[in-house]
Amino acid sequence: MQRNKSTLILVHEPEKACFDRLVADGYPTQRATEISSYLAQSTDLAPEFGQLAAACEKRGLVFMAVELDDAATVLAKANSETTLVWTLTDGIAYFRGGASPALARLNGLRTIGADDSLFALCQDKFRSGAVLGALGLPVPPAGLARDGTWLVEPPASPAGWFVKPNRLGAKIGIWPDSRVADLGHALELSRRVFAHYRDDVVVQPYVAGRNVRASFLGLKPQTGVEALGIVFVESGGDFQTMADSLALYGDTGQAARDAGAYAEPELQPVAASQPAADRAIRALAQRLIAGLGLRDVFSVDLRVEPDDTIHLIEFEVCPGLPCFDFRDYCRKQWGMSLADAMAETAANRLRS
Repeated sequence: MQRNKSTLILVHEPEKACFDRLVADGYPTQRATEISSYLAQSTDLAPEFGQLAAACEKRGLVFMAVELDDAATVLAKANSETTLVWTLTDGIAYFRGGASPALARLNGLRTIGADDSLFALCQDKFRSGAVLGALGLPVPPAGLARDGTWLVEPPASPAGWFVKPNRLGAKIGIWPDSRVADLGHALELSRRVFAHYRDDVVVQPYVAGRNVRASFLGLKPQTGVEALGIVFVESGGDFQTMADSLALYGDTGQAARDAGAYAEPELQPVAASQPAADRAIRALAQRLIAGLGLRDVFSVDLRVEPDDTIHLIEFEVCPGLPCFDFRDYCRKQWGMSLADAMAETAANRLRS
């Protein structure tokens, strides 16, 4: 590390490292592939590390890409006055990226993104939902089940329920039958999730509406919610499944694209057709910033009904930076490529 120059350290957990650890822990190959696929943004961004290094160099920074398993050693040697740490991947269960901001704090290093407590909170949907509900935000209430047994029974719901893993990635559902009409089916899905992934399930009342992604990058100092990119994400389905996720990212996604089996979802600005919903989402994001401490880079997933009713599904402190939607956001909001937007954000933070 060049100690006389400001340095951006990007900490990331590779898919293969996670895959190997899961297999060693007894997960079947298919399950390990599915779980580790949530780390595919590390796979997708790695070919652009050279572009990131060049973009940083133009701004007087040194760029270092550090694998998570090496982070403790590297961060312990970093200069606290000239180093900025950006964690690409989160996780507290299957993934371990949540250790990175904690290590940065331990070594007195500045970071891009929320503090380490939110890295843990956002990966536990049940606890996260409880906190969001306590803040008065419009998150669906939830039950919690483990391997066919209720830990917390869900509320009644004439429209049925949604069943999703509690700690696995950030998906709304795993299988096409994740929306259920009876709670017996929900318990059956909890057995399936436990058998496949060793996880609990969150069971929430089904909420109608179109899927919305709100993306944020605080590229300039004092950037506020006016810089949110809020779009409908039209993929042709009501919700994303594991199969959909595998087609989006990493090597499996590239194979799907090469085979012509993947069509990139369409992005439509919410403000163009539902300006009141757009304003409500910006107000909601401001409450997340004030109430939770979200900052620098994050995303929020919502459902928006035709009457502008909004439902908060979840927030992410490590949004999929190399994914199509965040790249689109960087181009439209900041007029930059992903590499330039990341380097500019880091340079501005180090100068402040």
